Amino acid sequence: MPDEIIRMTDMNVIFNVTDRMGIHRESVTVELTKEDPGLISQPVPGKINITIPLSVPLPEFSDLLRVELESMGFTETDDNVDEDEDDY
Repeated sequence: MPDEIIRMTDMNVIFNVTDRMGIHRESVTVELTKEDPGLISQPVPGKINITIPLSVPLPEFSDLLRVELESMGFTETDDNVDEDEDDY
């Protein structure tokens, strides 16, 4: 059961992909448990829903996430902004 709950390392993998694509972290929703078959969807423009699959290794899921986001029209940006350093 402990492997079914996502960890910070899982979130870091997701944010590594979404940050490179210029997707704001607040627009990404990730289920707290891993479930097969997993899910990457865009229910409305500007929102991304993700469920990490239980049976797919994280590096493989990272590649799948990038491909799925690209199919939704997202592309890697040159703006690798650290989300913790937002200017207000």
